[in-house]
Amino acid sequence: MKIRYFAWMREHTGVSSEDMRLPDGIETVGQLADYLKHTSEGHSIALRNMKTVRVAINRQYAQLDSTISDSDEVAFFPPVTGG
Repeated sequence: MKIRYFAWMREHTGVSSEDMRLPDGIETVGQLADYLKHTSEGHSIALRNMKTVRVAINRQYAQLDSTISDSDEVAFFPPVTGG
């Protein structure tokens, strides 16, 4: 699985992407986010308020209850604003 972080989330995690095997028992984006929060203080900060985070699976917008697999690319990013 490839996990990508954008904007201020990348700054907090210290990485723009990381590769990992999907841990046993993790089936949804929300479960993955909860798991990642425990990997470092930066991840905890970046993912602490999932109401302010958007998610994509394989470049398609997704929800926290969307299912994921080990072959997916999951991206976390802040809401996009425009002017």
